[in-house]
Amino acid sequence: MGIRDYFRIDPRLLELADKAEERCAGCFAEIDRNARDNAARILSAFAENRVSEACFAGSTGYGYGDLGRDTLDKVWAQVMGTEDALVRHNFVSGTHALTVALFGVLRSGDRIVSVTGKPYDTLEEVIGIAGEPGNGSLADYGVSYGQVDLLPDGKADLAAIPEAVKGAKVAYIQRSRGYSLRRAFTTDDIAEMAAAIRKGNPDAIIMVDNCYGEFVEAKEPTHVGADIIIGSLIKNAGGGIARTGGYIAGPEKLVEQCAYRLTCVGMGKEVGCTLDMNREMFQGLYLAPDITANALKTAAFAAELFTLLGFACTPRAGEPRGDIVTALQLENAENLVAFCQGIQKGSPVDAYVTPEPWDMPGYSSQVIMAAGAFTMGASIELSADAPLREPYAAWMQGGLSFNSSRIGILLAAQEMLDRNCITL
Repeated sequence: MGIRDYFRIDPRLLELADKAEERCAGCFAEIDRNARDNAARILSAFAENRVSEACFAGSTGYGYGDLGRDTLDKVWAQVMGTEDALVRHNFVSGTHALTVALFGVLRSGDRIVSVTGKPYDTLEEVIGIAGEPGNGSLADYGVSYGQVDLLPDGKADLAAIPEAVKGAKVAYIQRSRGYSLRRAFTTDDIAEMAAAIRKGNPDAIIMVDNCYGEFVEAKEPTHVGADIIIGSLIKNAGGGIARTGGYIAGPEKLVEQCAYRLTCVGMGKEVGCTLDMNREMFQGLYLAPDITANALKTAAFAAELFTLLGFACTPRAGEPRGDIVTALQLENAENLVAFCQGIQKGSPVDAYVTPEPWDMPGYSSQVIMAAGAFTMGASIELSADAPLREPYAAWMQGGLSFNSSRIGILLAAQEMLDRNCITL
């Protein structure tokens, strides 16, 4: 029995897939090494913070004295190498967690400088560089914004950063690429940026959008000079188990300010019921290194297969990787739509659905999203999305199971073959 007993896939594609996987052997071994290191750090944090069955009980109402909530914060802080953490199911997205962090630490008259160019689309209105004035953006509250554009090769402009961040309250780093073709930043890249920021402004708060980057390497940005990091639990950090939520990790004082923004001043972390969410947030963190490893293997395999099919893909197996995302430049809208619709056919949920481009809130172009996931919008599960605009790249991420996700990639290639988007 084999794949073709269950799915219609051209034998020539299967041969290419085997070749692609062979090319990934060294990359896969490195991924497994990182996963073991991260698993050790997480297991140690669970043991040292005395995680027990009592931590999984949910609270209601105000949530006073919630043992699981408070213990989870301690575990996360230890894993991320920070003084404190705020891990909550009521962060509705990574953008929400980032917004809470920005409004938590910035005040009227402060300045934020993005040292990695323009931030992700959904933050533009939060900052106030897009949208209508008066909507409650940072700009409406008197927070000014500046940015250091990336160099033509996608690297940070380390020479320009020290001068640009002078006087800034927050120096902002976006680790993942968003809808751009630059590579995601590794922790080594972030260490260089942090040094450049400190050179120009020793007092700046170095804030990192860590979405898609957790557990990709054996270190996190807060291990190499970042002050505060933020992410989503329906990406890497929730291990495919957490159904919602996000985290903020950093110095105790800054985390407290963020908690005051999430709840209210004077109460902060002391309130907030967890209902029945504690168990899955603990379990998701526990599984996160292995789930992230599966996503990374899926990403490397997809890049190699579609390179063999004649498309430019970044990053390739063995190239530096700071997140779980792979960009496949599919050249035109027809190819892009066919790929995403093929990915949907390889999903465990809603495989029968045909995704179409639509006007998605927060985006300036129509977006197509393929995501047949157990948790809606969970990009740690196999998914692909893209705006229908140049360079017609699909940003693919996730994969809870490499073996199943491998089939999903093959079905995407098969869909393109059926529509004459590729030839063999």
